[in-house]
Amino acid sequence: MTKAKRARLEELIEEATVDCYDEDEQHSGLLTMVEDNVDCPFRAKVIGEEVEVTGFEWPKSGYGLLAVCERDGKEHLVDITSLEFVKPYPEGYEWIEAYLLWKGYIE
Repeated sequence: MTKAKRARLEELIEEATVDCYDEDEQHSGLLTMVEDNVDCPFRAKVIGEEVEVTGFEWPKSGYGLLAVCERDGKEHLVDITSLEFVKPYPEGYEWIEAYLLWKGYIE
């Protein structure tokens, strides 16, 4: 990741978490920004199979971000880290990257 890209993602993290008091609030702030700013539906892959991401859900407990994926008329919840993003990336994709950076999944 370039310095400029990392700086941009850190700016987004700051924007989403500026008024947060703890990690729970930061997590909520970032998930809200992903939900509000990433245009769905978009294409992605899960274990090599193409799916359509139609939205996002928060896990019932703990931290994480779930993608609501449709394939062959069935809906599946998939952890965001299990998605393989394909071009063209959706509008707002950088919010997903910011979330992944905050969680420590990318460096």
